[in-house]
Amino acid sequence: MQLKKNDEIELFIETLTSQGSGLGRYEGFAVFVNGAVAGDKIIAHIIKVSKNYAVGIIKEILKPSESRIEPDCAAFGKCGGCSFRNMTYAEELKYKKERVRDALLRIGHIDFPVEKMIGADNITRYRNKAQYPVFIENGKLTAGFYAVKSHRIIPCKSCLLQPAEFEKGIEAFEKWARKNNISSYDEKTGRGLLRHIYFRKAFGTGEVMACAVINGNELPDFDYLLNELKGAFENLKSVVININRKNTNVILGEKTVTLWGNDKIYDTLLSKKFAVSPASFYQVNHSQCEKLYTAVSEYAELKGNETVLDMYCGAGTIGLTLADKCKVIVGIEAVPSAVENARENAALNGIENAEFICADAFDGAKELEKRGLKPNIVIVDPPRKGCQKELFDVIEKMGASRIIYVSCDPATLARDLAILREKGYAVQRLTAVDMFPRTPHVETVVLMSNQG
Repeated sequence: MQLKKNDEIELFIETLTSQGSGLGRYEGFAVFVNGAVAGDKIIAHIIKVSKNYAVGIIKEILKPSESRIEPDCAAFGKCGGCSFRNMTYAEELKYKKERVRDALLRIGHIDFPVEKMIGADNITRYRNKAQYPVFIENGKLTAGFYAVKSHRIIPCKSCLLQPAEFEKGIEAFEKWARKNNISSYDEKTGRGLLRHIYFRKAFGTGEVMACAVINGNELPDFDYLLNELKGAFENLKSVVININRKNTNVILGEKTVTLWGNDKIYDTLLSKKFAVSPASFYQVNHSQCEKLYTAVSEYAELKGNETVLDMYCGAGTIGLTLADKCKVIVGIEAVPSAVENARENAALNGIENAEFICADAFDGAKELEKRGLKPNIVIVDPPRKGCQKELFDVIEKMGASRIIYVSCDPATLARDLAILREKGYAVQRLTAVDMFPRTPHVETVVLMSNQG
């Protein structure tokens, strides 16, 4: 039978995709169903048919999976934030472990077991950063998150991934917006003041930053807003505006102005102190980040005399947590503000054996190669797209005996590990860390050693 749009079929969900959708097969034909759980038997209503696959929605659950649970959030299935609030956490961890293993086999042709799948002690209220798009109509402010693949705001000011006090912060902005007849930004016209409400919280210290992303230069009646924010946050340390007047879907603009308090907040991570500014890259799950960095340290097995090269180093968090265990840390990062943060963080902790270079990963590595740097260990923590292929040529020439690859995407990780294998590096250890419970994302730490 050839599937057609609006067909309704009985389907058994065999597994989940990398995006968290259910996958079943109808007479051998792949059918993807959002919101399905592996083990579900359902009636699927087909909404799209292409040459190689179909997409359906759940019309009826005939027999629920043993792993299916009742979602604990009214926005689940509408908001694009969570994928797994309808399944047990044990099943989620099983899926993430299998996802890493499958990517290595299928893409990298690497048959290596996942040593550990490190789950989270807390799967709610773990995010230390929230960026809420807003919409104001008839004086009523709606804050929430975008629906999947759209810019339609799903109201959700009480998100279970965010600290509960962020909801009080939203209410402070609501009162201020209503009192002052504040307008929200309209992407079609380019008019309106308030674009996003943005909060950061340092879980190690409790410090909070509140930020309004605006299509303008100032906030009306700021003293009223400040008073409301002080009532919402017990440990408010910073209130800033970020000016973004461009017609873009990028959240933050280039200019940030501090209106009250400090221009940054401070957090502690593995006994080190870190400055966090509005634009800083900083892992959103504090406790899982400590587990991730502990795994990196365990794999590094530093004795005190090593030179460590930290690629894509951001604000220097990985390298600086290792600095007291090695001879030298050299970090490379392309974003100037992040390099400034890294240098400040080194000074904050009295670390004198760390150097940070502002450069593209490949260009920075080439410069260090010309200098004659011979790192014992190279740490790479690239963005989701993975590393530049040419970077591995330079790392190979530097003669690093070990590489620790920290990845937020199993697919690009598998691709890059296959390239490194061709250069004589073999996987020695591999751990997966659940940095983002209730979402499909998973972090991985891999140790490779040169077999040449």
